[in-house]
Amino acid sequence: MDYISLPDEQTRPLSFYLAMEEYVAGVYGSGFFVWQVDPTVIIGRNQDLETEVNMPFCREHSIRVVRRKSGGGCVYADKGNLMVSYITPERGVDSVFPLFLRRLSSVLQGLGANAFVSGHNDVLVGGRKVSGSAFFVHPSSSIVHCTLMHSVDLDMLQSAITPPAAKLARHSVQSVRQRVANLTEFLPDLKAGDLKDALKDAFCSGERALTIADIDAIEELEKSYDEPSFILGKAP
Repeated sequence: MDYISLPDEQTRPLSFYLAMEEYVAGVYGSGFFVWQVDPTVIIGRNQDLETEVNMPFCREHSIRVVRRKSGGGCVYADKGNLMVSYITPERGVDSVFPLFLRRLSSVLQGLGANAFVSGHNDVLVGGRKVSGSAFFVHPSSSIVHCTLMHSVDLDMLQSAITPPAAKLARHSVQSVRQRVANLTEFLPDLKAGDLKDALKDAFCSGERALTIADIDAIEELEKSYDEPSFILGKAP
């Protein structure tokens, strides 16, 4: 699998990277890339924005809100959260998802973390969630995207997202902050760049550099994610 690289190092909106996943799936069929964004809340396809997101707080702190086309829960991301995109021509959530999660947890174990897969889509270290994943079926490929909490601002995370109390109770915690952890809590010397390199080495055997023409096409796809009706409503 190729590592998909961009022609520059600028930080783009999260919606760009979601569109990039779709573009890579449709044009190349497979690929892997790691990215970071400025503070953003990402909600799942069927989630209610007003229930899951503290919109007044997000507006006050200039936190973007984006809806993705995959299912799963609400996520807060900033530069301390490595976002991972895995696109494969293999089909079937029951085969693609477990394979991806095992490889991801293996990378963390190789770095010294006691990581293991929990449930359908989480990776835990020390009994707390450091990674969550979601799955999206593209017409030509399967897309898995996940968070990998390296050094997220947990105060901002706690304030920006508001999961229902019943959801927290299922995990025997009173707040989302009790349930999650940064990898640097367990591996204080781990640099984000070293984590990215370890992921790249584990998943990729080559590299594909996108062109300016590719970027233009991705930005055209991105427009659908930026539609207010899509963000506020539900994905098709």
